[in-house]
Parts: sequence; structure tokens; C-alpha cells
Amino acid sequence: MTDEIDIERFARHIVLREIGGPGQQALARAHIAMIGAGGLGAPAALYLAAAGIGRITLIDPDAVSLDNLQRQILFRTADVGRAKVATGAQVLTALNPGTTVDAVGQAIDGNNAERLLAGADLILDGCDNFETRFAVNAVSRRLGIPLVSGAVGRWDGQVSLFNASPDAPCYRCWVPEIPPDAETCARVGIVGALVGVVGSMMALDAIKHVCKAGETLDGRIWLFDGLSMESRTVKLPRDPDCPVCGR
Repeated sequence: MTDEIDIERFARHIVLREIGGPGQQALARAHIAMIGAGGLGAPAALYLAAAGIGRITLIDPDAVSLDNLQRQILFRTADVGRAKVATGAQVLTALNPGTTVDAVGQAIDGNNAERLLAGADLILDGCDNFETRFAVNAVSRRLGIPLVSGAVGRWDGQVSLFNASPDAPCYRCWVPEIPPDAETCARVGIVGALVGVVGSMMALDAIKHVCKAGETLDGRIWLFDGLSMESRTVKLPRDPDCPVCGR
């Protein structure tokens, strides 16, 4: 990626003193791995491509289904049955031809996570199961790649930045074990617009992290209640007994 940037395309970024030309160049050099092209990955990937991220690795094994369309804004009705990553890559490069999109139609797990994530500057995890989150967090920690994690359920959502430094907390400091009452969107439902809010917040924190702008969610959890329209941010200390990063 060269240091040349499209002044007209990114004009609204460049006039921001927190981004400017140097920040836009940093975005153009950045490589982000996006896990999941669904409810959270769709808005996050769209905003990251629009922001000028140089390379996005889009990881998802699934095909588009009709019940995805209530919330997964990368796709249209005609895309039903097509691979999400192939369709998503076409949409993202149509939005910004300057973004290179690697489409990886695989499920990520403990066996392949290191191979798929190595070389990324930042990981965004928008998956919908704890096994994947645990595997991604472990590799994020091992490789020293910061991790923006988002999660939603019914009307609630959360976002955090983990593993941003050796002393930062990891995801397992927040969720040590799989909750016994873990729910899925397919069983309990999800309001479509909520994933847009949370996915956009993931993209926002990613942009801030790359540009070193403001205060990211490093060591903090942003919690959002869509029914009350209230949010709060809580600090997350590193757990000395964490199974992944405990000392």
C-alpha cells in the first residue's frame, strides 16, 4: 500500500485533526481480519471499507439465507444461497476499490485460527458462539494482535478491545468459561437494527485504534440496552487467574 490517498474520497476524514493525512495513510496500510460476515460483520466491514482500510480478510463459512436479510445488510434477496464471503467481497470492493478483500469461506477454530489471523494488524470478532471467541482470543493473545470483540442478544449489545498491550485484559478475563445459559439469536431472537449499532461501534473503535485517536475501549466494556436506549462503559481489570493471560 502506497502513501497516496484519495483526497476527494476521504475528505471528511482528512479535515479531522484526529485523523488527517497521517491517519488516513495508517488506515490504508492496515490489515483487519473480520470474523463473521453476519449481523455484526456486515456493518463493521462496510464502514471499514468505506473508511479506507487497505486490506480486509473476511472469514465466514456460511451461505446467505433468507432469514439473514432482516439484519445482515451486506446482502440482498438475490444473494440467497451464495457464499457470504464471496458476495461480501464484491460489495466491499464496489464500495471502495482501494480496499483489498480476501474471502475465506472457512469456519475458524483452534486448529486454523493462527494460520488465518497471522499478519493482521487488528482482529474484529463478530461471531455468534463462545467456542470461536475463545479460540480467536487465544490466538490474538499469542500473536499480540489486538482484538475488537462484539456481541448481541435480543435488545442488548457490547463491544470491547482486548489484548491491546501485554498488560491488557483478554476476552477470558471477561468470560472465563462458556455460560451455562448461553443463548443463540436463532432461539431467542434479535432486533435487526441493534446489530447495526454494535457493528458500527466495533468499526469506530477499530478506526480509532488504527489512527491512535481519542480513547479506545482498551480495558473497558461498552454495554448498550436497546430497549431503554441507555449505555454505560465499565472497566475490566486483568484477571490474575485468567486461563489465557493470568500471571
